[in-house]
Amino acid sequence: MDAEKLKIKSQIADLRKQINEYNLAYYVQDAPLVDDATYDKLFSQLQQLENQFPEFHDKNSPTQKVGIPQKNLLFSQRKHGIPMLSLANVFNAEELQNFLDRIKNILAKKILDPKITFVCEPKFDGLAVNLIYINGEFHAGSTRGDGIVGEDVSQNLRTIQNIPKKLNFENAQQAADFPEKIEIRGEVLMLKQDFLNLNQQQTQKGEKLFANPRNAAAGSLRQLDPKITAQRPLSFFVYGVGEISGKNSQLFHEKFKKHSEIMQFLQTLGFSLSSERQNNAQNINDLLNFFEKINQQRSQLAYDIDGVVYKVDDLALQNEIGFITRTPRFAIAHKFPPQEAFTKINDIQIQVGRTGLLTPVARLEPVSVGGVTITNATLHNFQEIQRKDIQIGDIVVVRRAGDVIPEIVRSLPEKRQNSNQNQNQNQNVTQKILQIPTLCPQCGSHLIKEETYIRCSGGLVCQAQIRGRLTHFVSRKALNIDGFGEKLISKLVDLQRLKTPVDIYTLTAAELLDLEGFADKSANKLLANIQKSKTTTLERFLYALGIRNVGESTSKDIAKHFAYDLSKIMAASFDDFLQINDIGEVVAQSIVDFFAEQHNQKVIENLLKLGINFENVPEKSEFISNKIFDGKIFVLTGTLPNLTREQAKELIENAGGKVIGSVSKKVNFVVVGDNAGAKLDKAINLNIQQLSEAELLKMLNV
Repeated sequence: MDAEKLKIKSQIADLRKQINEYNLAYYVQDAPLVDDATYDKLFSQLQQLENQFPEFHDKNSPTQKVGIPQKNLLFSQRKHGIPMLSLANVFNAEELQNFLDRIKNILAKKILDPKITFVCEPKFDGLAVNLIYINGEFHAGSTRGDGIVGEDVSQNLRTIQNIPKKLNFENAQQAADFPEKIEIRGEVLMLKQDFLNLNQQQTQKGEKLFANPRNAAAGSLRQLDPKITAQRPLSFFVYGVGEISGKNSQLFHEKFKKHSEIMQFLQTLGFSLSSERQNNAQNINDLLNFFEKINQQRSQLAYDIDGVVYKVDDLALQNEIGFITRTPRFAIAHKFPPQEAFTKINDIQIQVGRTGLLTPVARLEPVSVGGVTITNATLHNFQEIQRKDIQIGDIVVVRRAGDVIPEIVRSLPEKRQNSNQNQNQNQNVTQKILQIPTLCPQCGSHLIKEETYIRCSGGLVCQAQIRGRLTHFVSRKALNIDGFGEKLISKLVDLQRLKTPVDIYTLTAAELLDLEGFADKSANKLLANIQKSKTTTLERFLYALGIRNVGESTSKDIAKHFAYDLSKIMAASFDDFLQINDIGEVVAQSIVDFFAEQHNQKVIENLLKLGINFENVPEKSEFISNKIFDGKIFVLTGTLPNLTREQAKELIENAGGKVIGSVSKKVNFVVVGDNAGAKLDKAINLNIQQLSEAELLKMLNV
C-alpha cells in the first residue's frame, strides 16, 4: 500500500474514532461535545472518503450504523421489529433537488410518470423512541439505540402523560379491526416552557442546570429510577410506525395507503401530532416554502426543532424507492443553520454602559450560528459567569437567543487542559479565571454592587457614561439648556471637547462656529442659554447630577430637608438621608456613594467656581403662610390659563402637596385646564373634587 493510501486509511480511522466518541457523548452521556453542524460536517467527510475508497469499507463504521453500539447501552436490550433508521441530511436547495432527482430516477425505471407527493413535518430535537402496543394497550418501549436494538425504558415511558396507555378507539368495531401488534414511533422531548420551569426548580434547589431541552429530555428518560422520570415534564410526539403484525395487520395495510392517513388516524387514537405539518407538497418550491415558513416560526414553536423532514406520502412508492444501509431513500431531513455552535473564549472584556453598569463580554473565536458569524457574546453579569463556570480559554456552546442575541449557554470544563478527560486529547487549551474588578475600567472610580450587578460610581467623569450623563444634565427638568441636544453632545464628546459637565461652561463661540450647522446667531443663542442655566435651583442641580435612584421629587425632598445647603448635603451621612420621608436604604446609599467619589466632588466644585448659583427657593414661597396641602395628592390636566404645569406643581408642592400623573381613588384634587381629557372623565366618575386655576390660587391665598 502506497504512502498516500496509508494516509487516507489513517484519516478514515481517525474520523471513525472521533465520531464514535461524539455519538457516545450525545446518545449515552447526554452531553454533546460538538455542535450539530460540526458533527454533520465530519460525518459527511467520512462518507465521502468511504465512497471514494471502498477498499476501506468496515461494517462497524458509524456511517453503517445508527446511534450507539450495543455495548454502551445502560438498560436491558429490546430488539425493534423493523429497524429504526436515521435520516440523511440536506442543507440547501441544490442538495434537496438532488434528493428529488434520485427518487424520480429510481421510480422512472419501475413506474411510468409516477405522481409523487410529499408530507412535510418539523424535525423534533428530542430522543427517538419505539412504542409497542399489543391489542391496543401499551406493552413496552425502547430508545433507538443502534437502530436494531434499543434500551428498554418501558417503565419510564409509562410516566409520560401524553403517551396513551390504552388506545382511544371510537367504537368496538374499530378496536376489533386494529392490528394485534403495532410499533408507534416518535420523539420524546421537553417543551420550552417546561424546560424553563424545570431549570427554575433546579436553581431553587441549588442543583445543576440542564443545558437545553434535548439534553434534559434524554437525561430524564434514561434515568434508572422511574420516579425521577415521573417528576420531569416530558412529552411524546408521533411521527411514524414500525412493525405491524399479527391479526388484522393485512387489513391495516389495505386500509391505509398513505403516511399522512396513518398519522391522522393515530391522532384520533390519542397520540400527539405536530400541527405544523403540510400534506400534498408536489415540487421543490412547495418544500422550500414549507422550510422557510417553519424557519420563521421556529422561535415561537412550543418545542425545539433543528430542521424539517420531507417524506414520500404514498406507502407503495416508499417501498419501491427503498432503503440503503442506515437511511430510507424516500425521506430526507432538511437541516436549519445551527442555532447553537461550539467555539472558544479568547478573552472576557468588561464594558461600561451608559448608566455605569458593568457587563462582561466574551470575545470568541468566530463561529457561524444561525447563518450569522458570531465573535462576541454577552455574559450578562459576574454571577452568571460563576454559575455557568465560565473561564477564559474555555470551549463553550453559543446560541443566538430568539435567533437574534448571541449568548453562551454553557462551558465544557471537560475540555480544559487540566481535566482528566482532556489529558488524552492533547488539546493545548489554557484556562484563566476572570478576576472581578474593584475599580471602573473606564475611569477608575469605585464600583458599587447592586444584587447581581456591579455599577460604576464615577458618573460625572466616566467616559463610558458621559453622553447619557450630559444629555440628562442639560434636559428640561435639570439645567434646562435649550438647544443643547443629543447630537451636539455626541459630536463634542467625539471631539473630546466635552468630558464632564464643567466643559459645557467653557465652550466658546469659535468652537461652536467650527461645527456644522452653527452660525453667529445660533452660536450666540446657545451660549446665552448656557449662561442663563447658571442660575437655577438646588433641587434642579441635584437632579441634573444624575445620582442613581434620585429623581426629581427626591431631589426636592433632599434640598428642603437640608435647608437648601449643598455643603450639608455633600457632607451628610447614610443615617442623615434615612431621616427624609420616602428615602430608604438603597437610595441613601446611592447618594452617599456618589458624593464620596472625589471625581464627583471636583466636578461640583468646578461648576460652582464657573458661576452655578441657586435661587433662594424658601423666599419664593414665603407668601404661602402654611402647608395647607400637607398629605394632599393632586393631578393636573389640560392647559391652565396663566400657569405652566411646572409652576402649578411648584406652588402645590411648596404648600405641602404632591403632584402625580394619573387619577385614582387616592387623589384628592384634580386641577382642570382647557382641553382636559380622560383624566377629568375619570375624576368625575370617582367623584374627585375638581379645581380651576383660579380656585387653586384662591386656596393658596395667592
